[in-house]
Amino acid sequence: MTLPELYLTLLIAGTVLLASIAAARTAHRVGLPSLLLFLAVGIVAGEDGLGLRFDNVQLAQALGTAALAVILVEGGLTTRWSDVRRLVAPAGVLATLGVVISVVVTASGAHWLLGLDWNVALLLGAIVSSTDSAAVFSVLRALPLPRRLTGLVEAESGFNDAPTIILVLVFSTTTSDIPAIGPLFGSLLFQLVVGGLLGVVIGHLGAVALRHIALPATGLYPLATVGFGIIAFAAAGAAGASGIIAAYLSGLVLGNSQLPHRAATRSFAEGTGWLAQIGLFVMLGLLVDPSELPAAILPALVVGLVLLLIARPVSVLLCLLPFRVPWRQQAFISWAGLRGAVPIVLTTFPVVEDVPHARDILNIVFVLVALFTLLQGPTLPAVARRLGLVRGDALREIQVEAAPLDVLDADLLTVSIPESSQLHGVAVFELRLPPPTVLTLIVREGTTLVPDRDTVLRAGDELLLIASPENREDAERRLRAIGRSGKLARWLGEHGTPEPEGTTTGS
Repeated sequence: MTLPELYLTLLIAGTVLLASIAAARTAHRVGLPSLLLFLAVGIVAGEDGLGLRFDNVQLAQALGTAALAVILVEGGLTTRWSDVRRLVAPAGVLATLGVVISVVVTASGAHWLLGLDWNVALLLGAIVSSTDSAAVFSVLRALPLPRRLTGLVEAESGFNDAPTIILVLVFSTTTSDIPAIGPLFGSLLFQLVVGGLLGVVIGHLGAVALRHIALPATGLYPLATVGFGIIAFAAAGAAGASGIIAAYLSGLVLGNSQLPHRAATRSFAEGTGWLAQIGLFVMLGLLVDPSELPAAILPALVVGLVLLLIARPVSVLLCLLPFRVPWRQQAFISWAGLRGAVPIVLTTFPVVEDVPHARDILNIVFVLVALFTLLQGPTLPAVARRLGLVRGDALREIQVEAAPLDVLDADLLTVSIPESSQLHGVAVFELRLPPPTVLTLIVREGTTLVPDRDTVLRAGDELLLIASPENREDAERRLRAIGRSGKLARWLGEHGTPEPEGTTTGS
């Protein structure tokens, strides 16, 4: 590549990136998952639009897999273990048995309604069986849903990528209609167990290393943290195990360890995750031929409706039956099964393996993801309210972020007081924060003030507190408790636990 070609490539890439960021802002304001507009950017920039030609499916597979690793590392780093630790069992069942049920039901519908061969139908069912947490939470971020519900959806989305990819690889390489169950189960078990162990071990090693090694620059800590996640992904893949589950679990371990500069690491991971998603969806938009998409609309509608109305609800019902999850939450989980990053990557595997009808599968998946994200995404808040999972007057949680003060061996907490929070009207002395926590500064309407014990907090205030690592969690719990029930929170039995009693109204 010559320098003029490099400059042109960077100019085009930078323009596409900025256009995608603008699209993400637009999507957020209108309540749509941003992946739809990223796909649109790719189509507009493609051969039938601005003339960019990209048809190297093997390169798309490699880049897509790498992007998926980054997305899953970021997902693990930004998942709170306290939200999902009690949900590992139901999430694990949904991510394994639930995936199998979805594949079988969806494939049966595609076989009987569209006349597809069983191998093609199973392959298509496997590709679309994985849910995408990024697409779901980009819509639900502002909704005060029960922690158990959001944690279950998030954990399932992190765990179910690995079984899905394993099934797609099996159906992409098998020559028979239905592969033998024994070898398939053995391969699935090996990849999940070994990949999971490698992810946990490398995550723990990375946490120990980052806590005991002083790096010369703050910006190196986020790089090193994400680097450990990528190493887990690559190590598991090289061992023949699931790099996907390894990447997610290593990120989960690292993200919930007491690491230096956690706020900077989280911000960096979110930025790299966004970059990976933008690249992934724009690349798919470039890869498809818009002239071929109209023929895929009817098959995509058939498969999508079978998946949304039959396969997903049946898998959720059967998998969550032993865990006594309220039926309203089950209904919401069924509707919230958005498809996103993983199907985007998986469509490239059968094309690379030269599977019959692979190009048709790519087009069907493209249309299905676009149409059903457009259907489900904007309706999720209304569905949650209709099911009684949120109330119109529900209070939003205060948002607490922590950054380390290494010299003092302390954490700097930033707290945002939302509208209608019970923190409004509370005096500083009435907070009764666990010592040695100190409220040092209040940012109010663009100005700063140093509070005294009689200063009264207001909605919209930004608070800066200093807490020791040992009492930081107690301080956060106290702030959450007052935010929910006011200064008499403890007398009212509210202790600021992550899952408040009575959050959900349905059963």
